[in-house]
Amino acid sequence: MKFSQVATCEWVGRFLRCTLHILLASFWFRKLSTMPGGSAVGTPNLLFRQLLEKESSTYTYLLADLSHPDKPAVIVDPVDRTVDRDVNLVKELGLKLVYAMNTHVHADHVTGTGLLKAKLPGVRSLISKASGAKADVYVEHGDRVQYGSLFLEVRATPGHTQGDVTYVSGEGPEQVSPRFAFTGDALLIRGCGRTDFQGGDADQLYKSVHSQIFSLPPETFLYPAHDYKGLMATTVGEEKLYNTRLTKSLEEFKTIMKNLNLAYPKMMDIAVPANLKCGIQDDVSPSAL
Repeated sequence: MKFSQVATCEWVGRFLRCTLHILLASFWFRKLSTMPGGSAVGTPNLLFRQLLEKESSTYTYLLADLSHPDKPAVIVDPVDRTVDRDVNLVKELGLKLVYAMNTHVHADHVTGTGLLKAKLPGVRSLISKASGAKADVYVEHGDRVQYGSLFLEVRATPGHTQGDVTYVSGEGPEQVSPRFAFTGDALLIRGCGRTDFQGGDADQLYKSVHSQIFSLPPETFLYPAHDYKGLMATTVGEEKLYNTRLTKSLEEFKTIMKNLNLAYPKMMDIAVPANLKCGIQDDVSPSAL
């Protein structure tokens, strides 16, 4: 083969590879640009809002099924300080809040579930049965939290606390694709929650994340309960590549968590007792979902 022919073949090869990369990038951009991120709406029948409480850097999430006449909604990890904001938003958008739910018993802020129940009659508080907290509704691994035609799947992800769960968007023809999940403190963006109090266990957390969160498709969006660097969302694929703790081996991870030497949470002695009541009144009896 002559030199000119070789050069032509190499040029054609480079052109084809570049074209393929452009096409793939374009496909993924179109796919991801329609998914939930920040305050965007991921699908015509899903309303999605990501809200911030600045003092504790807590994210609260509001979801609703707009295709249903009542616009049923759920709110995940509400904070007492921002309840008025959340109530106003629910009313402005014409939503019917069904559940005020928590991913776990928080140690850095007081949940807003009790105030939401007082201000929006008909709302029920929800938390995992394993949390040991009071609530109107207890959920366990494999349960569904329904709001209209949409639902969140409950996955047990203990390790930060014994009662941690991750809420994963449903799978099916009427559900959102790609899926998304609210990971609480079990998985943070490029990190994870501490494991040195409330029954925390580094070995258990590592196994929870790898079996229940990293097992989701790589394009699954992940929304944590907190972020301290201004990041809002991540994906399973990103965290499996770049998480500074959970990409390590189990033994390396346990060593990292053992040597964090973090300060005692300043709100813990106030927040945990309050959150074990999950904001409900003493005369309300828990019920099954």
